Amino acid sequence: MAQGRSVNVTLAEPIARIVIGVVGTVGGLVVIAGGASLGSGVLAVLLIAAVLDLVVTGATGHCPLYQRLGHVPGSLKGGTS
Repeated sequence: MAQGRSVNVTLAEPIARIVIGVVGTVGGLVVIAGGASLGSGVLAVLLIAAVLDLVVTGATGHCPLYQRLGHVPGSLKGGTS
């Protein structure tokens, strides 16, 4: 089962996921802290949940969606095509 959690994102992708995740989290928190209406508050919470997924997948280097779709970036494939 250890192979199920192998790294399946390219080297630059975790950095981008973490940066976007942090920016999105801060943006959602700013909306909530600004006295958001119920609708925008719910959307801000959903935004935070989505971008926290980006942070986790960036930190672990493993994307469950990529695994489920069978996607392997070219730079991670063994050998050349």
